[in-house]
Amino acid sequence: MDAILEMRGITKTFPGVNALDNVNLVVNRGEIHGVVGENGAGKSTLMKVLSGVYPYPDYSGRIIFQGQERRFKGIHDSEKLGIIIIHQELALVPLLSIAENIFLGNEPSHFGVIDWNQAFTRTRELLAKVGLDESPATRVTDLGVGKQQLVEIAKALSKEVKLLILDEPTASLNETDSDALLELLRELKAHGISCILISHKLNEVARVADSITVLRDGSTIETIDCRQGPASESRMIRAMVGREMDERFPPRTPKIGEVVFEVEDWHAHHPIHQEREVIKGVSLAVRRGEILGIAGLMGAGRTEFAMSLFGRAWGRGVSGRVRLHGREIDVSSVARAVEAGLAYVTEDRKALGLILGGEVRRNVTLANLPAVATAGVIDDGREYAVAGDYRDRLRIRCASVFQPVVNLSGGNQQKVVLSKWLFADPEVLILDEPTRGFDVGAKYEIYTLINALADEGKCIIMISSEMPELLGMCDRIAVMNNGRLVAEFGRSGSGPGDATQEKIMHAIVRDQLN
Repeated sequence: MDAILEMRGITKTFPGVNALDNVNLVVNRGEIHGVVGENGAGKSTLMKVLSGVYPYPDYSGRIIFQGQERRFKGIHDSEKLGIIIIHQELALVPLLSIAENIFLGNEPSHFGVIDWNQAFTRTRELLAKVGLDESPATRVTDLGVGKQQLVEIAKALSKEVKLLILDEPTASLNETDSDALLELLRELKAHGISCILISHKLNEVARVADSITVLRDGSTIETIDCRQGPASESRMIRAMVGREMDERFPPRTPKIGEVVFEVEDWHAHHPIHQEREVIKGVSLAVRRGEILGIAGLMGAGRTEFAMSLFGRAWGRGVSGRVRLHGREIDVSSVARAVEAGLAYVTEDRKALGLILGGEVRRNVTLANLPAVATAGVIDDGREYAVAGDYRDRLRIRCASVFQPVVNLSGGNQQKVVLSKWLFADPEVLILDEPTRGFDVGAKYEIYTLINALADEGKCIIMISSEMPELLGMCDRIAVMNNGRLVAEFGRSGSGPGDATQEKIMHAIVRDQLN
């Protein structure tokens, strides 16, 4: 095999944490190379070393690209050689056009004047390569997440990419958009472009990868050659977590009681296009100790419903009634919603869930500061003890609770968000994509925690785009489409009205046809 990239003995440390320990990675020309591992295994750190985000000599080891040793001082050095990384959080400017985003900082020009005709012509060519027929003048904010991913790839192609790195590219995509993206990777491979695919969706990695490297605790565990036979998910999981995982979902015997939480005739309009009603008369009830799942395709209104319900954090013209234990409660602001007993774990942890520059301890106690304060002054000792307790309970990987959250892996950041709301001790916990970006081991830990909360009598509303997750965790599943609840099913395997993936998809498609 002809290697385009060799990373030998890569070691990277942060204060108190050995993030990478003698990691080795070889990527061959024209192959799709999967990189998998648990949260905090070092996947993203390794790619940041490769791309120059962590410049030489902030790490030890050797990077050999196209036969020569490279020492990147910044991301521009790696991009000049055709190494392009697309992060999970897309680096697009929403209010700029597709053409402006693709050539941002690299605009074609003559005598210092941008040549927009050339930019638009080139943009059309690049969009055709990734299967988009949008106008180059279309604003990125008007595109769905799947198409935004394709714009990012078109942007990479504009830089004459030789090695394309994709970090969790399908985490926010539905099944159709994910399939389209994976097929595009195969097409890029056919044109000689090498790809590194980082993903927690092991079935997708196994489907398209020619070889797969498994990382655990910052070390290389093994590299699987998929050309000699398909890589099984069980083999990857065993290498990732160091043990067998026979059950993806922890066993639970539901202890469901009386109706505790009710939403009646809930409406919300778009915050900018106020004439557009997004949530259209949603009503639901959740019982004590119940996990209610909300299924639906992207754009169905699930997140908008949750955010408008949680203190009207989204939308205009929000109306409807909310009752807790039969009494109407005030959820007209986030503070009042929290005081009433609601908590919302957002799907966008970085923008809405955390103070990234703040320490772990500050973020954990943020939603319930009175509990760690005396006469309005925060007691550092109590705050430290609380943060340490949640660090241990949720197995948050950090050097200490004084570590800034921005330095944690995405999965550990999500655990900090969960800790924050658990410390607030809510009666109703709304979880919006609670395990997005989690590996199988970390997911199991979160599932166990969710089950424990339900057993304590909490009302859980769980929004997820992963159908197996809803089927494996929820006591009931409500199906949402176009801002309405269109169907409801009982717990998977509970009887004739039980939930199956086919029934849920049929309900969605049937409603779309109507």
